[in-house]
Amino acid sequence: MTRRRTVTLVALTCAAVTACSSPGSQPAPTPAPERPATGSAAGPSPSGTPGARPSPGTEPTTVPDGGTPDALDPAAGWSLERKVGQMLMVGTPAEAATVGDATRTAIEEHHVGNVFLHGRSEAGVEAARALVESATGLARDADATPMLVATDQEGGSVQVLRGPGFSELPPATEQATWDPDRLEDEATAWGAELADAGVNLNLAPVMDLVPADNQSANAPIGYFSRNYGNTARSVVRSATAFSAGMQASGVEPVIKHFPGLGYVTQNTDTTERVTDDTVTADSASVEVFAEGIDAGARFVMLSNAVYTRIDPENPATFSPAVVDLLRDELGFDGVVVTDDVSAAAAVENLAPAERAVEAVDAGADLILASADPTVVPAMAEALVARAEEDREFAATVDAAVARVLAAKAELRG
Repeated sequence: MTRRRTVTLVALTCAAVTACSSPGSQPAPTPAPERPATGSAAGPSPSGTPGARPSPGTEPTTVPDGGTPDALDPAAGWSLERKVGQMLMVGTPAEAATVGDATRTAIEEHHVGNVFLHGRSEAGVEAARALVESATGLARDADATPMLVATDQEGGSVQVLRGPGFSELPPATEQATWDPDRLEDEATAWGAELADAGVNLNLAPVMDLVPADNQSANAPIGYFSRNYGNTARSVVRSATAFSAGMQASGVEPVIKHFPGLGYVTQNTDTTERVTDDTVTADSASVEVFAEGIDAGARFVMLSNAVYTRIDPENPATFSPAVVDLLRDELGFDGVVVTDDVSAAAAVENLAPAERAVEAVDAGADLILASADPTVVPAMAEALVARAEEDREFAATVDAAVARVLAAKAELRG
């Protein structure tokens, strides 16, 4: 059963300021968004934005394979290959005019039903829209199921899409100083810009709780000013306002990186094993996510760090204990997304095929392969092979696909 969350934000704030991890050396900024959660320049307050147009990735379509969607099982009659494709999100360079060859292969040959705009682009809304349409067109031809089209548009150093038609988003630390109503209004405008480009999923906001005395030492979040202040109250207030604005524009936010990266000092993109020895199942770091879920979050991204007081063996992405905490204790029934598992140093001890299987075994629904799309075929083939030989795993795949398709249906309205 879902636990009753009686911890108040005041209590969370008190808990947050009493613990902090040790400082470490500062890393150089890493490319592309986080998840690249752990990876990834500040700008002025955003300007007005164009009105949103229907996203090319969210147009309702008929379902191939001979029939209309089953009301209770929209994936009824689908092949395993097609089901697995709905559980993968492949990256493509955001600065390109069309999708790359590896991304095309993933969509056309492996039924991959979700795409992530990776890197940095200064080309503006029209160019981003053309790129998105090159991906969604392939998906319609290959599968006819609408795509999730994602990017990282947090603000500050983590803003993938810039140029004409896109505002310069300030970093989260600045956004946190605004009144929540103003932040929601601004986020609504930013979301309209994304929707105009065809993006319907934003891997933001960051809900990592970074203690003030770990701000500069916190390599993935605090060092880049990606956090909404240093108290639970500030994180919840600002992140939920940001999320509400995105949702008002038809763009679904993804809160990240559960169960929190605020106490670490290393970056999972560049470090093989990043450990958190502070966070527990009852920590303030977890409770802020509970508040985000209660506020209506439909997507939660997992961290690639190891939480020794929850599961000392596995990174959160591969941890049944962490996903059980999210599902059973916090009551989350939406889509669980991994951080990037295509190129992050924290998962390089496993082959790409093993990463995908381990993540799904742990309870993840959507596997993010943003930085290196060439690993996607191996991931897809491994998931199919495992499902063919393991009925329980096949049932896990079915449940994950159902959650992904339900989220897509909600985005279509």
